[in-house]
Formats: sequence, C-alpha cells, structure tokens
Amino acid sequence: MPLGLVYLVGAGPGDAGLLTLKGQSCIREADVVVYDRLVNPRILAHARPDAELVFAGKSPDGHVLTQEQINVLLLAKAREGRTVARLKGGDPFVFGRGGEEAEYLAENGIPFEVVPGVTSAVAAPAYAGIPLTHRDFTASLAVITGNEDPRKDESNIAWDKLSTGAGTIVFLMGMANLPDIVDRLMRHGRPGSTPAAVIRWGTLPEQETVQGTLETIVDRVRAADLKNPAVVVVGEVCRLRARLAWFEQKPLFGRRILVTRAREQASVLAERINRLGGEALEFPTIAIRPPADYGPLDEAIAQIATYDWIVFTSVNGVDHFFGRFQELGRDVREMGPARLCAIGPRTREALEERGFRVAYVPEEYRAERIAEGMRQMLRPGERVLLPRADIAPPALAEALAGAGAVVTDVTAYRTVPVAGNAALVRQLLTEGRIHAVTFTSSSTVKNFVGALGAGDLPRLMSGVAVICIGPVTARTAAEMGLPVHAVARTYTIDGLVEAIRDYFGGSGTGAEHL
Repeated sequence: MPLGLVYLVGAGPGDAGLLTLKGQSCIREADVVVYDRLVNPRILAHARPDAELVFAGKSPDGHVLTQEQINVLLLAKAREGRTVARLKGGDPFVFGRGGEEAEYLAENGIPFEVVPGVTSAVAAPAYAGIPLTHRDFTASLAVITGNEDPRKDESNIAWDKLSTGAGTIVFLMGMANLPDIVDRLMRHGRPGSTPAAVIRWGTLPEQETVQGTLETIVDRVRAADLKNPAVVVVGEVCRLRARLAWFEQKPLFGRRILVTRAREQASVLAERINRLGGEALEFPTIAIRPPADYGPLDEAIAQIATYDWIVFTSVNGVDHFFGRFQELGRDVREMGPARLCAIGPRTREALEERGFRVAYVPEEYRAERIAEGMRQMLRPGERVLLPRADIAPPALAEALAGAGAVVTDVTAYRTVPVAGNAALVRQLLTEGRIHAVTFTSSSTVKNFVGALGAGDLPRLMSGVAVICIGPVTARTAAEMGLPVHAVARTYTIDGLVEAIRDYFGGSGTGAEHL
C-alpha cells in the first residue's frame, strides 16, 4: 500500500477568514483531519463529509492526546495510505511543535508538506490596533515563548539582551508567567513605564484587550480576570492602539450570529455579518433539493405559452424552474406573452440576469399585498403559474385565485431538514457563545427547533436574540416557543442585516423591536 501524505496546516489565530487558500484546499482533500483546541470549528466545515475528524486538543489543564500520541496517530494514518491534514492553531512552525511532528514524520519516511498559517503573534495585535513595527517607534521585533518554566535554574531566553535589544516583544502563551516576564524585563533594563498590552481571544468576538505599562499591567490583567489564550505585547507601539483600534469599532463586534439558511444561500448573509465585525456561524437547517416528482412542473413547462403570468417567490424558484426548463430542451421564446412577477429585489435580479424584464415587484412581500397589487393588472380568467417550494403556504395561491386568476401551483424545488453540526451549536449555546439566531423562513424555524429539541429551547436560547426576516417567519417562531426580539422592516437579506445591526445598537431603523 502506498504511503499517505501529511499536511501540517496552520489554521490561523481564530478568525476563520484568516485561513489560507492552500490550507483550505488541504482540508478539503484530507481523509483525516487532526485538529487542536484553538482551531475555529467553522474551519472544520471545509472537511469532506466522509472525512475522519480527530480532536487532539491540548490546554494548560491537560491533553486529550499527548504529543507522542499525536505523532504516532499521524504515522498510523499515513501508513494506511490516507491523506492527513494536521490542523494547528496559528502557524505550525511558530511555537506549534510542528517542527517536532515534521521531524518524526521524516524519521519514519512519511512524506509531508508544511502550510504556513497566520500566527496570533501578528494577528492578535493587528486586530487590537497595535502594529508590531512602525518607523516612528521601532524597527525590531522579537517573538518569545511565554511558557518557559520560571523555576528553571537557567533560562533559554537571554533576558539581558532581549529586554533592551528588541523594540517590540511579543510573548505567546504567557499568562501564567506574566508576573515573572514583567519582572525579568524590568530587572534587565526595560523601563517600568514601557507600554504593554494583553490581548485575549484575538480576532474572535470574545477579543478583549487590557493596556498598561510594565509596572501596572499585571494588576490590570488580574483585575480584568484575563486568562488564556492571550498574547502579550511590550513596546512603544502599544501607544498606537488609541488611534488605530478598528476591530472593536465595527457595529457587530463581539457578536456571534447563527445563520440558519440553506447552505447554498447562507454565504451572502454570513459575509455581510462578518463584514460588520460579527462572526457568522452557518447552521443550515434546510437543504434545497429537486422535486420528488418532476411531472407537474414538466407539464406546466410544456404548456408554458398558455400562461399570462409567472410569479416567482424566491431565487431558488428561478434557478430550479429555468434549470429544468433547459434540461427539457425548451427555448425561452416559447414563454410567449407571459409577464413575470418577482417577489423581492433579489428574485428580480435573478430574472434580469437571465435577460428577462420583470413586470411587477410588490412593495411588501406578503401574499395579501401581492394579490392586491396584481389585482389591478389581472383580468378574470388569466392563467398564473406559481413555481415554488413544496412546503410553501397556500395563502398566495388562494389570494391570486380570489383576485380572479386561474392558478397552477407547482413544486419547483423541495426544502428538506438538515442538522449537520447540531452538537456544536448546542455546545456554543450552552456556553453562551451565540448572541443571536436569524431565521429567513418558517421552515428554518421549524427545522431549528426539530434539530435542537423543543424541550431544551428555553435553556439553550436564554439570552439569545431571535431575529426574523419578516412577520410570517416571526409568527412561526412565536408559535414554536421562540421569543422574537426583532423583525426586519424590509423582508430581504439587506433588511435582515439592518435589523441585526439595529438590534445590537446601530443607528438605523431597520428593525421592529419586540
């Protein structure tokens, strides 16, 4: 059996967006992913569904696997001919023991590659607004382990040279030894007035920064009850934070927000949340699938020239309808005089991208309002095709029929429940690390409740904001026992983002607070 390959991949400092493209590619290729405690769970979503995930977490309190056991594990998986992604927080070769793992693999003839990652030594200060070098302050930088045992008779660190030899000094894993680090620096010539900063959970919503000087930083950190993981920065560059702090200024900083949309659509909302300084955690509770039976849709397409209106209620409806239209070898010119209605700007854009002109977009995306708007354009007996989801409520079809139309309501796609990472979501909710849950349809609400269990909801959702895209979704949430905190005034993703931002203290008027 040919030997496998081990990738030693740096997963970055915490923010999943800082994973490199090559690191992402290696994770997607891997048969086995061996990951550490500080690896963001969102990064594991890049792994194949059939990949084996092995937690090898190490913390100051103990190890799930010792370093020796990790080495043996990597060797065993590679000898099985499997591709292994060894995911390490930060950079594998910066105090990540990646060098030791690479040595062990080399000694045993296992091929490996090293994929550098963004080290927390650089990233955490950057997110705190502290540039490690600056021509007005310093041109030298030292990165030091803060984990050296202070009880050792002889230190491996040349404190007499380090203390005054580097303009900026960064200590990793130094919280337990912070008093000793500060004492050694001052005893070897660094002034007590030197600015210092400690950054905990850098690049994540939990990021917290304490500033002071070498004389005051220990007491200030103790008063703030700061613990690992944290990065210690010493040097004049810490003064720049007062002007350069940017991450904490973003409107959604400190907020981890659960996105329950289908995976195919979640990225748009997630990107908007991340751009505003929050962390979007994708937890798709529905997946989009083709109809179980194409018969009714195919029949409607065969009679396409007989319809006076086609009403699209979502981008999914547009995509699946025209996807099937093309599969059947039909020509869009066969649609004849049919006018198109799009419920919402994104649905309109999806049609316009295909070269269609949209005759009507309602101002409010509710069944009654749509029917009222179309009533003025509909003539009695006109035929209306409504291609949409299998679980779409009948209100729109009934309202259009009440306006005098002959309605053909067909399934263009199905929504099915999924709950791939329910255990992770349950854990984060239990730990209080999710601050809001967003719902974009009634089905996302129902499947969310089904995935987590109605009985556990009061406990899990305590202190968590529920933010809905519109009143229909909000009504479903309330019926399912979820207290709704905000509803978007405009029933679109843009409106939902404004509602999130407004709820967490923004100045907009994008939400109704309930």
